[in-house]
Amino acid sequence: MSKYTSAEEAVKVISSNSRVYVQAAAAVPQVLINAMSARHEELRNVEICHLHIEGDAPYANPKFRDSFHVNSFFIGKNVRHTLKSGNGSYTPVFLSEVPLLFNRNILPLDAVLIHVSPPDSHGYCSLGVSVEATLAAISNAKNVIAQVNPQMPRVHGEGIIHISEIDTLIEVDLPIPEHHLKAPTEIEQKIGDYVAELIEDESTLQMGIGTIPNAVLSRLGNHKNLGLHTEMFSDGVIDLILKNVINGDFKGVNPGRALATFLMGSKRLYDYVDDNPYVEMRSCDYVNDTSNIRLNPKMIAINSAIEVDLTGQICADSIGINMYSGVGGQMDFMRGASLSEGGKAIIALPSTTKNGQSKIVPYLKTGAGVVTTRAHANYVVTEYGVASLFGKSIKQRVKALVKIAHPNHREEIDKAYYEATH
Repeated sequence: MSKYTSAEEAVKVISSNSRVYVQAAAAVPQVLINAMSARHEELRNVEICHLHIEGDAPYANPKFRDSFHVNSFFIGKNVRHTLKSGNGSYTPVFLSEVPLLFNRNILPLDAVLIHVSPPDSHGYCSLGVSVEATLAAISNAKNVIAQVNPQMPRVHGEGIIHISEIDTLIEVDLPIPEHHLKAPTEIEQKIGDYVAELIEDESTLQMGIGTIPNAVLSRLGNHKNLGLHTEMFSDGVIDLILKNVINGDFKGVNPGRALATFLMGSKRLYDYVDDNPYVEMRSCDYVNDTSNIRLNPKMIAINSAIEVDLTGQICADSIGINMYSGVGGQMDFMRGASLSEGGKAIIALPSTTKNGQSKIVPYLKTGAGVVTTRAHANYVVTEYGVASLFGKSIKQRVKALVKIAHPNHREEIDKAYYEATH
């Protein structure tokens, strides 16, 4: 009997009081999500779990609060409103540990919605551009429902599953959601210059998506023998790989391969990774495992923050008490890079917000989350320079961080810190 059916039929196995995991980022199975959300009148108390997902999240509409509850492991823009409207919540968890939620049966799964390439002649499909915790979800869910798409790249690595592991399939033919970046601003370019200066030849890179990582990558054209061991990457690395600047020859883990757990970018990226043996996708409990990351000599972790206080506490998941994103993989890589031989853990951020408020602050806002502790802080970079914090006393840190704050705020934050501590 064929496993292929319609989206409407496929999601009928989801019943009230179920828990469902949705594959993340650009691999979001949008057709299945829409079919599940269309059942809001008959379903009650269905918990939808996921990391950041692209596209629409119709189940997150507060009107459907009786039908669906969103449990975010990393909060995307499309579900952020659920925290205030009460039809969603956030589970703090390192990206490296998300698979444990399923493997240890802490969050038993009734169904997982995935998005795969068509089966090959041996019956194997690829999870394409997002593996993250999906393999653990597939292993533990009672029902595996797949959206099969010829436009999903067939990406090498661990995210290959046999059709026998899938209970129900639907066929679609849709482009993968693209993520296009704006050109870096002058401030972001200056930050890119400072970060690039910290990167030596034969380093291995981890960086997120955004204009600052892209500004850094654009300045690495004269570097030699770089590697990639990162949670995710985007278009910015392609030209460096093609020029042999990134070749992975000096990596300690998966040498000669670019390692990631999900990908997000333009169609050019998706075409580049399709059936490309150089790109290896692995589960997030492997890619983000600190004990793996540290094996790469000169591991460079480049992450961002919402605010940094003068002692080096780094808030990256909330604006005050209001959750904004999540813990994600920042600490996995900050710690891994710090423990690597010659490694550097870097927080790169503009000195001010769009509204002109200082991101270097005397103390964090009330309720702000410390994602990276002051003991884990290493390098902090703004457009005004680099503060090297490791081995520095609190007094020395205050001095170093005031120096890279915006000149309009330096005196004010220094004074506020002094008054609060004396």
